Amino acid sequence: MLYGLTRAFGVSALCFIAFACVALLVGFDRISGFDEAVIRSVQGLETPTLTKAMEAVSSIGTTKPVIGIALVVMAFLYFVLRHRKELILFVVVLAGSTVLNNLLKALFRRERPTLHRLVEEAGFSFPSGHSMAAFSLYGITAYLLWRHIPSLAGRIVLIVLAVLVVGTIGFSRIYLGVHYPSDVIGGYFMSACWLAASIGVFQRLAKRRRSTTPLR
Repeated sequence: MLYGLTRAFGVSALCFIAFACVALLVGFDRISGFDEAVIRSVQGLETPTLTKAMEAVSSIGTTKPVIGIALVVMAFLYFVLRHRKELILFVVVLAGSTVLNNLLKALFRRERPTLHRLVEEAGFSFPSGHSMAAFSLYGITAYLLWRHIPSLAGRIVLIVLAVLVVGTIGFSRIYLGVHYPSDVIGGYFMSACWLAASIGVFQRLAKRRRSTTPLR
């Protein structure tokens, strides 16, 4: 358990450092060349069919679908698995991710790309709210479901699906021209930082609770 705690906080620290590096590059405008090159490359794939598909994928990361999916997961945790404490962790991860995203956007106040927008989006750009929400939602869901899947193949499928959904949502934001790649990358790092820290605290509290529970 101690190794698990150390690993969770270690991952959180590494992700925070990675986010800080991206944030510094954004703040000092040292990543615009990379951003523009990636955007042009991604948007070079543009077709009407792909645009419709990316709009559909992007919509999964908007407020209503995220809330809907979250409610389904919460109901499953509470009524099916009877995991009340894990439900609290789930809510903390999602709520904290939203608060962090709003605070960071207000801090950096980065304008959205103007190269070639396929859809219009309001608000600031860094870090990507869709990317943070997707990483937090599907990341914590995968973590909570992991131990209930006994087979290695099932666990691999779980992780692959989570990575594909999160990655595709981030890609869609770049394709649609509403986020720089660094917005998406920064969002992933910050969500990973928050997710790992939340899991670490949860594990520590669970360990403390077990150690203080009297033997019968």
